[in-house]
Amino acid sequence: MTEEVKRNYLEINSLQDLNEGNKPSEHYSLSLIEPINFQLNKFFYKNVGKKHKWIDRLTWSEEKWINYVSSKNVNSYVFKNKDDLVGFFELIFHPENNETEIAYFGILEEYQNKKLGSYLLSEAIKKSFQNSINRVWVHTCSLDHRNALNNYISRGMKIYKSEVLKI
Repeated sequence: MTEEVKRNYLEINSLQDLNEGNKPSEHYSLSLIEPINFQLNKFFYKNVGKKHKWIDRLTWSEEKWINYVSSKNVNSYVFKNKDDLVGFFELIFHPENNETEIAYFGILEEYQNKKLGSYLLSEAIKKSFQNSINRVWVHTCSLDHRNALNNYISRGMKIYKSEVLKI
């Protein structure tokens, strides 16, 4: 059975265009995953992605995960409530285009629908612009969380391309 999926590509070209989400309580923190920990990336990929059909990395070997998170152009961030894991995002810097891609972004199910996504996305965009880039971009699709597209648009991102896929 084929399913029709709508994918939107969004971008933001200046930090001045960011509409920041509010920071939750002081119990929340965001930090770069240092030292790198492919198991943490893999955990979030599997647990955030299970409801959204994230499947491309499920077959990755440990070596492929390690190589990916070890890339000098990949930064992964973890979002916590005290010591509890809440969410994450991965940024890929594309120096050839002077841009950053928000490759993966998500919040664990038990923390969803608490207005944390707007803050986390704001932070992802701000961290992206720290590289003195010209553009931050992301793609989302109709399989993602129902608030995903609205969150991107509400933060100041604009759709620059849409497509329909048959999967």
